[in-house]
Amino acid sequence: MMEGQSMSLLGKMMAVIGISVVAGLIVHVRDPLDSILGGGYPELWRKAGLVGAPARAVACIFAGVSLLAMGWLYRLLFAPLELLRTPDEVGYIAEDGRSRAQAANEVRRRRKTGELPPVYPNGWYRVLDSHMLERGDVKNVTVLGEQVAVFRGTEGKAYVVDAYCPHLGANLAVGGRVVGQSIECPFHGWQFRGEDGKCVRIPYAEKVPEFAKVRCWRSMETNGQVLVWFHCDGEEPGWTVPEQGEITRGEWVYRGRTEHFINAHIEEIPENAADIAHLAHLHTPGIVSGVDLRYTNSKTWEFVRHDWKVQWEAESEPTKHCSQMLVKHALTVFGRHWPLLDMDVVARQVGPGVVFLLFDHSFLGRGVIMHCVTPVEPLLQCVSHTIFYQSNIPPLVPKFILRAECIQVPCIPTMLPSLLLPSDSRTHVVTHRNCTVQPMIKLFSMWYIIFQNHEYHACQFIHIISILNNIKFIIIW
Repeated sequence: MMEGQSMSLLGKMMAVIGISVVAGLIVHVRDPLDSILGGGYPELWRKAGLVGAPARAVACIFAGVSLLAMGWLYRLLFAPLELLRTPDEVGYIAEDGRSRAQAANEVRRRRKTGELPPVYPNGWYRVLDSHMLERGDVKNVTVLGEQVAVFRGTEGKAYVVDAYCPHLGANLAVGGRVVGQSIECPFHGWQFRGEDGKCVRIPYAEKVPEFAKVRCWRSMETNGQVLVWFHCDGEEPGWTVPEQGEITRGEWVYRGRTEHFINAHIEEIPENAADIAHLAHLHTPGIVSGVDLRYTNSKTWEFVRHDWKVQWEAESEPTKHCSQMLVKHALTVFGRHWPLLDMDVVARQVGPGVVFLLFDHSFLGRGVIMHCVTPVEPLLQCVSHTIFYQSNIPPLVPKFILRAECIQVPCIPTMLPSLLLPSDSRTHVVTHRNCTVQPMIKLFSMWYIIFQNHEYHACQFIHIISILNNIKFIIIW
């Protein structure tokens, strides 16, 4: 479990212990009112011996349990869903008495990196959600193999700079403080401007050297998220992530987020959108069947089935950096179709790292899940889902949708061949992108290559043309 969940569990344990201690003390302390109320206790209480101090102890325990129950009910019905999962908690099956952490470490140890597409495609990537960064806050974040300091100035603008001070290498995000629109180093007090990274003040020097600066990352804040731009050749952004008007206007509000850390190449995760054949097979069992692939097709849960119809396509100029997947979902229970739960979803991917999952339902309302994939290091991805939903819809609805969407995420690492197979066993697997039975995967790879560097793009061009000539049809499930 992540730190936040551990602290929540610790808080519950301390509350229970505290209530027990208080109840024990009350039992042994005489209340002056006992002499007044002693004759007024209900007959049932008298027969049970719950008179005086024991009665107060029972009342205290009941009150404490009621408070805990109300707190749990409040979190269930009104508080945003917060679900965080570490790499060893996502997708690994522990056998032979081993822990999942041991299974994850063994997989990483066996993996041998061969020829890979660029691990950091060019595009915009989520760093963190806006509500996680208050004015004057600074956060230390690992993104794209770098340590960055993300801070919000006193005027409300968010900035992203390299975490390490160019003076002696102190981490600006660990002990550093925000001063106006700058961040101050905790070691010697050097202040770096968030706008361009230039040092604007050295407490013990009259003049600031021109070379004193940290790298400032191109960033933007939209749809309740702070994003950074990455380009392998240092080029400026040629496109931006569009604004979702309902979020900006406050019509859709934040209802929760999940984060899963997954050992995989970044391209393998959004490739699921084009792998339309896997939906009809892997995601047909009901979500109640869980995520362990050994048991998802158990006869116990056969009464619930999901039906999918999917179409994927890349967009053309001027939005060639976008693609769309149209999903029609239907639910059958005991063989009976329930039209009320039918849902249409538009999944629009913008660049390699951001996807808008737009929901529109006549009964459940409208909203969006911001599905983001951000490389932490070459083969470790932070996959986040942040949901915004109609403010007039009970929070329980979007929280259920978010959990249903993310309950399948642990299947991803279990399925990826690059993680489970030794390098000498992958020859028959890598060719799946060349298979004409599933042309959508090849089309996705051809679209995704525009985010790779120019050298990789050029060496793949001739190969792409040959594949195009072999694709004769398109399958829509």
